[in-house]
Amino acid sequence: MNRTYTAVAKQEGNWWIGWIEEIPGVNCQEATREELLVSLQATLREALEFNRRA
Repeated sequence: MNRTYTAVAKQEGNWWIGWIEEIPGVNCQEATREELLVSLQATLREALEFNRRA
């Protein structure tokens, strides 16, 4: 089953910050938007896997 998640990304000064709306605690900060999206995907995968085990 594939789900769709909402990533919010915004630039604050020299940093890009972002989070996944549907999963509390999935947030990241990176130097570029592209790096941010990669980090958010990895962090989301880890959070979902952790929640499956709990």
